[in-house]
Parts: sequence; C-alpha cells; structure tokens
Amino acid sequence: MSKFAKWLGAGVGFTLGGPIGAILGYALGSFVDGFSINDFTAEQQQYQQQTQRTNHRVHATAGDFEISLLILSSVVIKADGRIDQRELDYVRMHFVNMYGKKRANKAFNLFNGIIKKKISTREVCMQIRQHMSHASRLQLIHFLFGIAKADGVVSTSEEQQIHTIANYLYVNDYDYSSIKAMFYDESDSAYKILEIEKTASNDELKKAYRKMAKKYHPDKLQGVGQEHIAGAKEKFQKIQLAYEKIKKERGLS
Repeated sequence: MSKFAKWLGAGVGFTLGGPIGAILGYALGSFVDGFSINDFTAEQQQYQQQTQRTNHRVHATAGDFEISLLILSSVVIKADGRIDQRELDYVRMHFVNMYGKKRANKAFNLFNGIIKKKISTREVCMQIRQHMSHASRLQLIHFLFGIAKADGVVSTSEEQQIHTIANYLYVNDYDYSSIKAMFYDESDSAYKILEIEKTASNDELKKAYRKMAKKYHPDKLQGVGQEHIAGAKEKFQKIQLAYEKIKKERGLS
C-alpha cells in the first residue's frame, strides 16, 4: 500500500466505508496504480467490518471532516457545469491554511481524483449526517458558500446545490438562511444572520444574539480538530458583526 493511502487511512474513521469509501477508492485508484479501497491496512478493514456488524455509531474525526469537505466541495464546484480555477484555488488555499502545505497537497491530489467521479449527493450526505454533529454540518455549509463565492458571486445553480446538500444534512431553513446571509450584502442580511425579522424588539434582538452566539461558538467544533477552529471563528465573528450593525442602526449601546 502506498504512503499516500497510509496517510489517508490513518486519519479517517466512518468515511472508509459506504458511498464515501467507494469515492475514495476511485480517487486513489486514479493516481495509485491498481489501488482499491480494500488496500487499507488489516486493522482498518477489521474496524469497518466490526462497525457494519454492530451498526456502531462512529463519530467524526478531523480526517472525516476533511474528506467530507473535499467531496462536497467537488459537488458545489461542478454545480454550474464548469470548474472555475478560482474555486479550485480557494479549496487549496483553505486546506493550506488549515493543515499546512504538505498535508494540503496530499488532500488536493485526492481532490483531483474525487472531482472526476460522479457522486450521489444524497447517499454521501446520509453517511455524513449519521456521524457528524449538527455544529460540524453547519460548518460544512459555511465552507461550501465560501467556495461558491470565490469567483465573486454565488450562482443560482451553486446556491441550489448547497441548499440541496443542507436539506440532506438535516440543516433546517433557519440555519441555512442564516449562513447564506453571511455571504450576501443585502439590507436585511444582519437580521437574517441572527434569524430574526426587522420588526423584532430590542429584547428579542439580544435574545437572538445570545442564542446564535451559543450555537456558532467555536468550542462546538472541538471534536473535529483544532485546524477547523479558524473557520468556526470566522462564522462566529459574522454573528457578532451582524449584532453590532443592528445595534448601531438602532442607536443601542
């Protein structure tokens, strides 16, 4: 087994099986001659078999989050029928920032294989939502909007694809609209981010801010690795900025 496959196998758990495992096998096989998903170590194969026998609920690791990002990113990038270099650059840059250049290069090599594969978004999302926390799934949606906006505008097809992914991940419309508003410069974006109407009272505004700050606090992502905290902080900061903007408009201290 190649060093690349060993690197991948060491960092993932639930993603070794199911539809995601099949995608990984295809992607690795595209640049590792004769490779298949069965070429992981004996210990990892045993882990998969035990998981399937006992229907054990395995929680996401940093590696699982990484693989989920790669696969869903490829779906969004292809949503408008073309692969934009700026979007590819965004994915690479984001991975370099999170993991460092060496690990990011390995991830992007894998991504080049994934993006060639036809993917069942529904099946992939079903596998992700069984193991990944709600906070982690919200972070995935935030990242996908960042990719879509990398070329300056979120196209209709990209937004529709992200919405479909959000539905499959059981992200409700309130949470989806909140994250979406973080990437649109509209007059009511701040209110959408806090999931309230413009007619909300000042007390309702404060209550909404406390609720959203708690929901999007970076500590919610501790389970999937420190490398993802930066993205969570960015999302959390947008909640704070939305609150400050509305307070300023209303003359609140």
